[in-house]
Amino acid sequence: MRFRATTAVALLVLVFLPARAAAQGLTAPDVKSSKPAPRTADGHPDLSGYWRGLRDTTPVGNIAKDLPGHKLPFTPAGEAAWKHNVTATIDPESLCIPGGIPRHNASALPFEVLQGSNKLAFLYWYTYFRVIPIDAKRKHSEDPDPSFFGEELGRWDGDTLVIDSIGFKDTQVWIDENANPHSDALHVVERWTRPDYDHIHVETLIEDPKFYTKSFNYSRTWVLGKPSDQLHEYACSENNVDRDHLQFGPGPIRPDGTRGFEKLAPLPPPLPEKK
Repeated sequence: MRFRATTAVALLVLVFLPARAAAQGLTAPDVKSSKPAPRTADGHPDLSGYWRGLRDTTPVGNIAKDLPGHKLPFTPAGEAAWKHNVTATIDPESLCIPGGIPRHNASALPFEVLQGSNKLAFLYWYTYFRVIPIDAKRKHSEDPDPSFFGEELGRWDGDTLVIDSIGFKDTQVWIDENANPHSDALHVVERWTRPDYDHIHVETLIEDPKFYTKSFNYSRTWVLGKPSDQLHEYACSENNVDRDHLQFGPGPIRPDGTRGFEKLAPLPPPLPEKK
């Protein structure tokens, strides 16, 4: 149970502490790399590793990070879905529901990549994972079974791994930590590269004609963790005492686009000990 409590504390830190404090334990400062990216036996860049977000990435958790004013181009239906999320839904991840893509790409939490010759796996903190087949000849299903990560197909474009995903669920989903929505028409194209030994980067194209008037992009860079860094078992639904006390929506959004309170009220003084 010790790790369960530790991870719960980490989640609370992400939500309620200022972004600078939250970043210290989960993200990492940038480094200058002098080594080229490793390659697999077939010559492709090896994306394997334990990856931490860069500490200067802001706002963390907001899929509108790269847009002017952090404003998403909602359609009327998208605006209505956003209002519903912030007034009538609880953060799905706090209810032990997978965040899916692209939310996990915006998260402050580290992740691990394991790469094989024809499959690539992403492993996430909450014991969620996704496995992407790498096959340029494979095509999407005509009617894929909806899922949180979608139907994902991978292919190499030179030194870039392209992951094309459709077939997403449209209920109990937030596209990021700020309760922004997506519909079942979501289409995500990720372009993953490893520019050097110490960095991994993604350029994400997000299309959802039901909820957004135009496509938009989200980019992110992570830095390689220490050799001793690893993921641990996490049982989200075990002793999840917080779920009965959660309120609707993401809570306050700071002026910089991150989620949480700008300044926390001081804690009350401790109660006197009984004699």
